[in-house]
Amino acid sequence: MGTAVAWPLSDNGHQVRLVGTHLDNEIIASCLEKGWHPRLRRQLPNNVRPYYVEQLAEALEGVNVIVSGVSSPGVRWIGRTLAPHVKPGMKIIAVTKGLEASAEGHLRILPDVLADELPPAVRGQVSLAAIGGPCIAGELAGRRQTCVYFTSRDAAALPVLRQLFKTPYYHISLSTDVVGVEVCVALKNAYTLAVGLAGGMLDRLGGPDAADAWNHNPAAALFGASAREMARLVSLLGGNPAMVTSLPGVGDQYVTCMGGRTVRLGRLLGKGMSYEEARAEMAGETLESALVVAQIARALPGLEARGLLGRDELPLMRCLCRVISGNAPVEVDFGRLFPDDVK
Repeated sequence: MGTAVAWPLSDNGHQVRLVGTHLDNEIIASCLEKGWHPRLRRQLPNNVRPYYVEQLAEALEGVNVIVSGVSSPGVRWIGRTLAPHVKPGMKIIAVTKGLEASAEGHLRILPDVLADELPPAVRGQVSLAAIGGPCIAGELAGRRQTCVYFTSRDAAALPVLRQLFKTPYYHISLSTDVVGVEVCVALKNAYTLAVGLAGGMLDRLGGPDAADAWNHNPAAALFGASAREMARLVSLLGGNPAMVTSLPGVGDQYVTCMGGRTVRLGRLLGKGMSYEEARAEMAGETLESALVVAQIARALPGLEARGLLGRDELPLMRCLCRVISGNAPVEVDFGRLFPDDVK
């Protein structure tokens, strides 16, 4: 995704410097030698210049905006790596989705985690922003119609960023509800994992029904429960729950449910594999959904101890926590997903 946003920037006439991490040397080599991005399976635009991470200082010279496209475990690393080069007035916008938990039950959004690693002297002079919403990297690079949110606490930075990135195919809404957007886009990965369980449950049943393409009734119930629980968590953490019914919430979750590693992991778990077995089956994949669940599992006891969350709340998330952090088998109590709501 970090590379995919180069397409709208390039189409707007901007010079883009594409820097790989230390894990991306083969990709950068291909980009340099052939102009070909092997993961996106596309030629890079002409005004995109690739760099190895060792050339970061050169790549950042004179830039105005930095796009961070690392995975969630790399957020502190990218903060430390950028720290010596960040200057007042720069804007950093991230595509990374996730949460970080403390044992005390505090869940933090990743732009705040990245800010921790910047020098205190410039931290308040850098605009931090994030991108949230349904966006598949290959489709953005293919210039397909895409709608996303840009979010930042710095309201003045948002129109500037939109002007840089927007194109006839890349449509950007703005929000200062950073918590609402960021919590939604993180949770949709975890809850897509839950929806993915339905396919595995059908596999586990066997018989003639297992030939069906999908297990629609259970999947729909899991999707609906996801929206309900996302709204509770967004509110709990200080965001606007209306984001759940917009692009960062169910919009983003819909795209993620259409396939990919998160749904595959859910299917493996639903058919009876333990998380350790499924992780071995998917060796080499970054399982962002499981990372989010693990962070929430770490925070839940503290949230309960502080009286912010009842022990009977979030039954679906608690099921995921038992599976991911406790290596327990999948046992979804569908009867508890939607409590009575009698007025």
